Amino acid sequence: MKTASDNNVVQIFDTTLRDGEQSPGASMTVEQKIVIARQLEKLGVDVIEAGFAASSEGDFESVRRVSRELSRPRVVSLARAQEGDISRALKAVEEAKNPGIHTFIATSDIHLKHKLRLTREQVLEAAVKAVTFAKKFTDYVEFSAEDASRSDPEFLIQVFREVIRAGAKVINVPDTTGYAIPSEFGTLIANLIERTAGGDRVIWSAHCHNDLGLAVANSLTAVHNGARQIECTINGIGERAGNTSLEEVVMALRTRKNYLDLDTHIISEQLYLTSRLVSQVTGIAIPINKPIVGDNAFAHEAGIHQDGVLKYKQTYEIMTPESIGIPGNRLVMGKHSGRHAFDERLKQLGFNLSKDDMNRAFLRFKELADKKKNVYDEDIEAIVAEEILRVPGRPDKFELLYLNVNSSSDGVPAATVKMRVDGDEKMDYASGDGVVDACYKVITRIAGSQSQLIRYSVNAITGGTDAQGEVSCLIEDDGIRVSGQGSHTDIIMASALAYINALNKLEGRKHYRHVVEQEGP
Repeated sequence: MKTASDNNVVQIFDTTLRDGEQSPGASMTVEQKIVIARQLEKLGVDVIEAGFAASSEGDFESVRRVSRELSRPRVVSLARAQEGDISRALKAVEEAKNPGIHTFIATSDIHLKHKLRLTREQVLEAAVKAVTFAKKFTDYVEFSAEDASRSDPEFLIQVFREVIRAGAKVINVPDTTGYAIPSEFGTLIANLIERTAGGDRVIWSAHCHNDLGLAVANSLTAVHNGARQIECTINGIGERAGNTSLEEVVMALRTRKNYLDLDTHIISEQLYLTSRLVSQVTGIAIPINKPIVGDNAFAHEAGIHQDGVLKYKQTYEIMTPESIGIPGNRLVMGKHSGRHAFDERLKQLGFNLSKDDMNRAFLRFKELADKKKNVYDEDIEAIVAEEILRVPGRPDKFELLYLNVNSSSDGVPAATVKMRVDGDEKMDYASGDGVVDACYKVITRIAGSQSQLIRYSVNAITGGTDAQGEVSCLIEDDGIRVSGQGSHTDIIMASALAYINALNKLEGRKHYRHVVEQEGP
């Protein structure tokens, strides 16, 4: 029988819907699991572990519904080495185009003594009985030896030999507690493959947890030593510190093909979208420095790095953002950014300035960068609009003169605002869901703006109850986006100042657009 172990293709077994869901707070509805499963199929995963059918009616329904939805991937359900669990799992996947069973039992002496309270002989008997039973109903049976990395290798060889004889097609070696060290785990995999009778007829698999931050490393060393399936989750979610990160192992195999000479069926351009979908559904945020899919994965702020990337991307990038589905890398403009990167960003934004104007804008940018952690495109546009393109002597269109807000647990939040608009004083009143909402509603009304609030954030500049708060907001009108900032010890006042600052920047951008349309850039 030809298996994945006969070639250089590594199967990707995704357990986001089962092991990933065990991450605290990551519970998903049936409908959400179906949405993710469809995306996993589009991503190109080979096997989807849709759930643990015997654990609950909800899990059974999830596995059953996912099985119906998918046409290409193999869909399996986890089952303990018990006939009741296996029967339930078989029922759940019976409508799948490519069904399978994944059954397991612990093999470490720690688990045998303290959890199962069984002897080695009893565990061996249960494992063989489970595989034999499952094999009567499906040709695809995977067997896992839970806590394999802490098990006696001789006992593992004995168990694996017998379950292969009983009909198991995939043998999984889990590092259940994330205890293994890569060199140690690689040696274990190589030893098991070499010494297990029948080991050449099955696919060897690795399922690693990340308790020591080594899940990806252990998975890679496993395939380097002969395993041809990696069990993983999107974003590495899972119990405790999580599982092997699918996007990390896939891109490691792709990027270092010169070393490992292995491929997968994954369509890597779908990785970023899949990562964002899982994050949105589970509510588990992606750390900004997360490899491959984090916001900073292709971001460069240091001037030397930015200059190098602009000249030749591979100076600081070992893979392209496009390869995982991101349109391009991102130069984070901040105080460490150099003149070259700033000039390049201006051109990307459509500003082809003279050398003198670019230098003036760069000085303003540096001043702003010393005050803000990151400078957004909207900030750069505002610098150009205000300092380079602004009509000399033209004052701000909007000015805050007076603000009063009312809020209580029994009343409706309301705000009264007086503003100067083009030299004329105007006052109005509005209520809202909160005082900030009320404040923004009345300012919008007075300004006669059609803008939409896109982003609103608050940060404390200093500590203590009298801390000065800094508010940033992002608004959009007719395709133009601008950001505004305001700071004050009263956070409501800071919010109003930020919004009015954004409205004034918006006016500057509209003026610039008008100038370009009339006179050209």
